[in-house]
Amino acid sequence: MTTATGRASVITRKNRLPLESRPKRIRRRRATEIALGIAVPLALIILWEVSAQLGWINRQFFPAPSATLRRGWEMIAEGRLLSDIGVTMYRVIVGYIVGSVIGFSAGIGMGMSRMLRRALEPMLSALYTVPKLAILPIFLTIFGFSGASIIAIVSVTVFFYVWIYTMEAVVSIPNGYLDAATSFGVKGWTLFHHVILPASLPAVAVGLRIGVGVALLVTIASEFIVGGSGVGYLIFNARSLFRLEEAYAGIVTAALIGVLLQGLVTWLGHRATPWVVGRDSRAGGL
Repeated sequence: MTTATGRASVITRKNRLPLESRPKRIRRRRATEIALGIAVPLALIILWEVSAQLGWINRQFFPAPSATLRRGWEMIAEGRLLSDIGVTMYRVIVGYIVGSVIGFSAGIGMGMSRMLRRALEPMLSALYTVPKLAILPIFLTIFGFSGASIIAIVSVTVFFYVWIYTMEAVVSIPNGYLDAATSFGVKGWTLFHHVILPASLPAVAVGLRIGVGVALLVTIASEFIVGGSGVGYLIFNARSLFRLEEAYAGIVTAALIGVLLQGLVTWLGHRATPWVVGRDSRAGGL
């Protein structure tokens, strides 16, 4: 009896150790992931800088990162860069909000109504496959060469991403959730608020995260065409005048804006879905 008790105690202690050390392992893994995320781009920048300084690459086409950074600070001091950032951010945010609201509403409605889905999905699916920049001339005809054209094309692009993810999220809600709610007499707004919305929000958050990245991409590309202002126009104009240091400064600025917006939308998604567990896990991860 004593032997069995001692053996059980040893087994319990062995099984308890991994549980007790799990928070430390998680913190260590996160620290490693953050370090890798910083070290890899930093190493590439250092390699680029060294290659430019030693003449391994053509500095006319690939200026040193230090020269790009110096030119970027000069543009900030001149007020040009901050002005273009403000214009681009305004276009991205307004277009993103408009497209997200309409896309979410359409996705919820089509996900909850089979008849509405059958009526609209074929048409919207066909329009989704059309390259969005291909319809920019139509918006230019309607709104002219102004920021309104860019906001419109961004809204349309974001709409499709949010609509698809929202509709599929609602359609994919397990029947058991709906049956359980129905058996308790839950319907209407209460059903939407307590069952449909919480069950679909994680997938909707993914659509919103993808949508904000695409919104920035379309805005920059549209500014190449419409011109006049914005980070995209800055990049295109600098390339036309062969001021590649300014062009690279604009590219880095666009990347930083993307990281900022993606991080903000991701954080808001996590705050809106605190019940989702294992969001940091990856398939095959250790």
